[in-house]
Amino acid sequence: MEPETFPEELADALVGVQRLIRRRLRPQMPDPRLRGAEVELLRLVVTRPGIRISEAAKELYLAGNSVSTLVNQLAREGYLTRETDPADRRAALLLPTPAAEARLGEWRKRRADLVSRQLARLDEADRDALRAALPALRELAVNLHEEAEDS
Repeated sequence: MEPETFPEELADALVGVQRLIRRRLRPQMPDPRLRGAEVELLRLVVTRPGIRISEAAKELYLAGNSVSTLVNQLAREGYLTRETDPADRRAALLLPTPAAEARLGEWRKRRADLVSRQLARLDEADRDALRAALPALRELAVNLHEEAEDS
């Protein structure tokens, strides 16, 4: 792999793996089918219950009205609830419902099972290489997040 093509090849590989995982898991998940942005918002709210819509928008790099639309859809589906922020009655705090937590838990379990099966098909050297790459991939994610916050 040439040094000048490495960034593009890495990005393509990461996107390809993520896309294939989603495609493989989507048919196994119950309806309603959730779009990527809906899943990202649910994951954020489960991780940070009580987050405000404006904070979620900033974290997900989406417009506030886009997040409001996602919140309305997810609330209709029974995955999110809103509570008035006692510190600012104009703001809403987002909370996951038990249905959201169960759905994300099931998705995580199925994802881990799928990836485990595929890792088992690799030889030990490839599994070791992927394991060794994890810290660098996490640092890459931190750098991308920090750069997005700075711009």
